[in-house]
Parts: sequence; C-alpha cells; structure tokens
Amino acid sequence: MPTSLPIEEILAGSGPPAHLEEIGRSRDGRPIGAWRGGRGPLSVSLVAGCHADEPVGPATLRGLAGWLATRPEHDPAVAEVRWSIVPHANPDGEAANAVWATRTRDVVDYQGAADRGFDLAAYSAGVVRELPGDDVEFGFPRSARDREARPENRAIAGFLAGGAPYAVHGSLHGIAFSPGPWFLIEAGWADRTTAMRARLRERVREMDYLLFDPDRGGEKGFTRIDEGFTTRPDSGAMRRHFLDRGDPETAALFRPSSMEHVRSLGGDPLTFVSEMPLFLLPPPGARNDVPDPATGTAGRVAFHRWLADLLADRSAAEVARVAARHGIRPMPIRDQARLQLEFLDAVLAAAQTASSI
Repeated sequence: MPTSLPIEEILAGSGPPAHLEEIGRSRDGRPIGAWRGGRGPLSVSLVAGCHADEPVGPATLRGLAGWLATRPEHDPAVAEVRWSIVPHANPDGEAANAVWATRTRDVVDYQGAADRGFDLAAYSAGVVRELPGDDVEFGFPRSARDREARPENRAIAGFLAGGAPYAVHGSLHGIAFSPGPWFLIEAGWADRTTAMRARLRERVREMDYLLFDPDRGGEKGFTRIDEGFTTRPDSGAMRRHFLDRGDPETAALFRPSSMEHVRSLGGDPLTFVSEMPLFLLPPPGARNDVPDPATGTAGRVAFHRWLADLLADRSAAEVARVAARHGIRPMPIRDQARLQLEFLDAVLAAAQTASSI
C-alpha cells in the first residue's frame, strides 16, 4: 500500500527541528544543510529555495525533515522510503529576502483557522531574485569537472549523488502572482500519473482554490498536459528560447536543473516542481483592469507596470486594501505548505504504484 503522509501532523510541527548535516558553504560562507534518513526501497530527493524569493518550500521541507527525524523505525514513512532532503539550496538568497519574508498579514486558511500571508508592499519593495547565470535551479554542474558552477550547486550535486538513483525528485517552488497552484511534472511520466493528477485537482477544489492553467506552447519546456499540469522546464529548452530571441549570451548561462541532474544519476525518476502562489489573482474572467501576467513576457511587463502604479505613494495597509479591491490577496502560508505536501504525497503514491506494476 502506498505510503501516506499525515499532512496536518507535519504542519503542526510539534517536534524539534531535524539536525542538518552541513554539506558545503554558500558563496558568502553560510552553511548548506541537508538531511538523509529512512531505509526503504523508494529513494526520494527533495530540494527547495533554488529561487530564493520563494520561502514556503524551504519552510515546508524543514518541517518535513523534522517530522521524519522523530519517526520510529516501523513507521512506513521511514521503513518504505529513503529521503535525501536539502531544505534550502540558497542561504544567501534567504538572507537577502528576509526583510519581506518575515513581514506578514493576518489571513485565514481554507479551514477558517488564523494564518499568515505575505505583505504585498513589503514583498514588492524587498524582493531579490537571481538572474540567469546565478539561478540556483538552473545552475547544477554540467560535469564533475565544472568548477564554475556555484558552490551551492556543487555541494548539493555531491550530496544527491550519495543517494542515487532516485525514484522521485522534487523541487519546491513558488510563483509570485497567479490565480492558484500550478503543478509541473516529468514529461515521460504523463501517461503514468492520470490518477495522481485527478486526485490533486480534486484536492485543490476541496480547498476552494483555482488551478493555474496556462498553455505556453512548449516555451522553455512548458507544455500543457491537462488542467493545472504542465511539463517541467528544461535547460535545453531554456537555451533554445534565448537563442531564438537572438540572445546567445543569456542562453549560455543555463546549466542543468536539479531535475536534470537527478535524472543524470540513473533510473527513471518522477521529477516534479510545485508552484504555489504567494499572492492570488482573481480568475482571468474577473480581472477588470488587472493585466494578466500569464500571457507571456508582454503580460508580465504590463502587470508589473500596473503593480508599480498601485504601490506608488501608498502605505502597506493602503496597498493591501486597494489590492483586495482588485481581487489580489495573499495566499495563506499554511495552505501553500499543505498543497506542497499534498503534491509530494500524490507523487509518492504514483511512484510506488508504478514500481509495483
């Protein structure tokens, strides 16, 4: 029977944090922590924080590692699974974004319980994100001789190699603005995840959220599978995108992603990327004058120009009120973490089912 994670128990976080092994140091000398445990046949690797302006994934993995570290040996979560977890791949980026990531507002989660959501004014004033070439997700070594990759990527690559091959690899991400969660999976697993996708769609609707469902037509490796699900991006497709735009310099900056690195270690892992919105947008048909950032580069530029006008000369409280009038609101942080764990739980079930066939 597939392992099932007790999501509410993990979210409660009643136990101590897991002791993390230091696997390397960041550019600025901060330790990079990782946790390995479990003894089962299903080998799973997880990373978060590759984009440092997406703080919920790291918090989720810290909580998961802490919960796993307290499990008895007979618990299926450790008896049936071997875990290799890097809660935060970019501690320098975490420090750079701390000024807004610790500024939150009162919200309620889907259950009606008190929760926190990020403050839009603080986020917009303080967000820091690396450009191509410094992007940790697309910064993994091209080979064992690639000493130009960031030290964070070299450290994580070495750690992940120690647990290979993997059946599952996930990179937990966030998306700044969208109408709801978005799920990215390995293209070669599309035919083996029909039940998984239906389960997740049902869960999102039970929580009264919309699915983000763009069709980017294969741009950068994003090909729509069905509602709410798209293939994960790929460094080769990223390079082609910039080459087609006449920008070979940017194209040359892309190294393999964590998903591509894990697949290079052998096996046929089900790789996935979770994209949970920090801020929820209204549905596409109810946006009034809010530009749609999902329509490509032009839409994103128009949206951020509109957002800058919204933020200008307003206090944080005024920004929140005006944004709410336009249907923009922070997604409860606990619900973001819930759906990260729901995705992981569904992926584990799909991988275990596939391995038993």
